[in-house]
Order: sequence, then structure tokens, then C-alpha cells
Amino acid sequence: MVDLLVIGGLGVDVRVRVPALPLPAADSHTVEPIELRIGNTGAGVALAGRALGLRVRVVDTLGADPAGDLIRAALIRAGVPAVLAEDPAGTRRSVTLVDPGGRRTALYDPRPWQGGSPPFPATALAELVRDARHVHLSIIDWTLPLLPVVRAALPAGVRLSTDLHDWDGENPYHRPFAEVADLVLVSGVRLADRAGALADALSPRTVVVTRGADGAELYPGDGTAVPVPPVSAPGPVVDSNGAGDAFAAGLVAGLLRDRPLPEAARYAARVAAAACTHDGMEYPAGLLPTD
Repeated sequence: MVDLLVIGGLGVDVRVRVPALPLPAADSHTVEPIELRIGNTGAGVALAGRALGLRVRVVDTLGADPAGDLIRAALIRAGVPAVLAEDPAGTRRSVTLVDPGGRRTALYDPRPWQGGSPPFPATALAELVRDARHVHLSIIDWTLPLLPVVRAALPAGVRLSTDLHDWDGENPYHRPFAEVADLVLVSGVRLADRAGALADALSPRTVVVTRGADGAELYPGDGTAVPVPPVSAPGPVVDSNGAGDAFAAGLVAGLLRDRPLPEAARYAARVAAAACTHDGMEYPAGLLPTD
């Protein structure tokens, strides 16, 4: 059995450090060395979860290409076993622009699944779900027809979480993921003052609205709201890419260790702050707080 099963969300990230965001208009900019590394949301949750001491497994598609080889190697280094299917469209990738303060903007190429049927049989995915203490679902297109399978396979007491990223509360693509989950994470960047209304609409699910350096709000699904105070990074902020994924992994780790929900959320904020002090998602031992 694994502690955390991450479904979907593997990709490579081309990281470019830029002088400012938005990038000043110019024909060209001289930048620091451009890095190609494992990235995307599922990888971020899996790698942070492993750095926090969880037993993690990933299931997803990868291309038979150099980008896919890079991801396979990174997962092996981290000790994260993966169940993978070959994607004829190639490996997902993104270009992430990071400013001197660690803020980032990502340009995401999702490489939509082009197979006529899902890449994993329903029975195989259900078996993986039944072997996990927590399941985290990335909002990847190939998972959509399998959402009922994932939900039905969850053992009693096992939570299903998902991260809707910068959802505006209206885009219909995100809604099936929100409705199948027990625990919904969403960035507040496009919600403005509508976070409470969204949480009410998703009740009785637990909703966590993250706001970066401003902390987060926790909506337990009972009509109340609990602030999650911001946490100062324990060192210079060099890269905020993956901080939300580290928050999700920290929240899962806290819940699996029987912390009350508000305490688990505060712990998750500490994990995310520490992640911002590292360049990339392959966290060295001891960087992320484990208690």
C-alpha cells in the first residue's frame, strides 16, 4: 500500500529567469542558463510528498521522447514508482518564466490525450486507487471518463483531493473534478471576493483557497471559514513554481498523520514556504519540514 497516489500531471518544465514580469517588450533578452527539468502539477505533488516521507506512486501518460526520459529519471532518483502508458502526442511541457523575486508565469502545453479510449483500463486504475491511503487527482483530460471509477474504488475513509489551480469558478472543464473530490484546492487569483460563494456551492466538500504569500482560507464545508495565516519563507525566495503543489502535499501529509484540518493547513503553508527557497521540484533532504 502507498500513502499517496497521484493521478496525472507529469510534464517537463523549461525554466527561464527573466528580468521582470510582465516581460518588457524587446526583440531579445539575455537570461541565466535555461533549465529543463521535471515539472507540472502531478510531479510537484508527488515529489513534495516523497520529500515529506510519504510512500508515493504516480499513474500517468508520457511520451516516448527525451522529455519523458527526463521525467522517468527524476522519479527514479526520488524513489517514486510510476505506472505509465505511452502517449502518442508526446510528453506534456511548459515554459515557466520566473522573475528575480521568485514570482512565475507558466505557459502550458497540455498535449491532449488522442487515444480512442482511456490509457488505463478501469479495473487497473481502480486497483491502484484501492491500494492508497489518499488519492490526489490532477485535472488531466484522460482522467475525465474515469472519474466515476476513481470515486467508486475509494475505500471507506480515504479522501480524494484535486487542485483546480486558477479556476474562476465558471469554466465547465474544472467542475467534474470539483464534484468528484472530497478536498478541493483552488488558487484565489481569479476568484476575487467570490471564494466564499464558491465554497458554499461546493459544500459539503472541504475547499482550500490559496493566496500565495498572503496565506489561505479554509472552508470545512459547514458554512464556516478559517484563515490560514501566511508563513515567511525560511530563506530567500528563489522559485515559487511548485509552491501550490507543495502546499497540497503538505496538507495530505498532515491529514494522513491525523492532524486536525486547520492544523494540517497551517503545516501545508510552512511546507509551501520552504519549497519557495529551492530552485525546482526535486527537494533535497531536510528542506521541507516534516513536523
